[in-house]
Amino acid sequence: MSAHPHRELYQQVILEHNKNPRNYGPFPEATHTSEGYNPLCGDHLKIFLKIGEDNIIDRVSFEGDGCAISRASASMMTTAIQGKTVPETLALFEEFQNLVTGKLDPDRQPHHLGKLTIFSGIWQFPSRVKCAILSWHALKGALERQASVSTE
Repeated sequence: MSAHPHRELYQQVILEHNKNPRNYGPFPEATHTSEGYNPLCGDHLKIFLKIGEDNIIDRVSFEGDGCAISRASASMMTTAIQGKTVPETLALFEEFQNLVTGKLDPDRQPHHLGKLTIFSGIWQFPSRVKCAILSWHALKGALERQASVSTE
């Protein structure tokens, strides 16, 4: 029996972003930072944001150690929010959280997630949900000026 094509695509995307993460590494002009930690598996990420006067995320990056899912999610998150306003970014956080917890069906409900829908089946693996959402919690923490956040 062959694997589900969506699952194969998911694995390819995860592996590719883990190997070649986008927007990786700190930058000195960051205006907002926050660290995210998942004590369950040891994933540890830090988010860096530069928010302009117009409330737009001018630059975003991340660094840290984590499993392939947390690194790929962080990488994809940084490309998704670049150039968005803070309210748009917070709305995307809500949509992504609903997606990975199974409350949003991307095929049936409107959303702005684009390629992030690749994570739509992850709610079936509760231990992996925290891996996928870690960078998003750190992002929200940075926007709310929290120095660190934990998934526990």
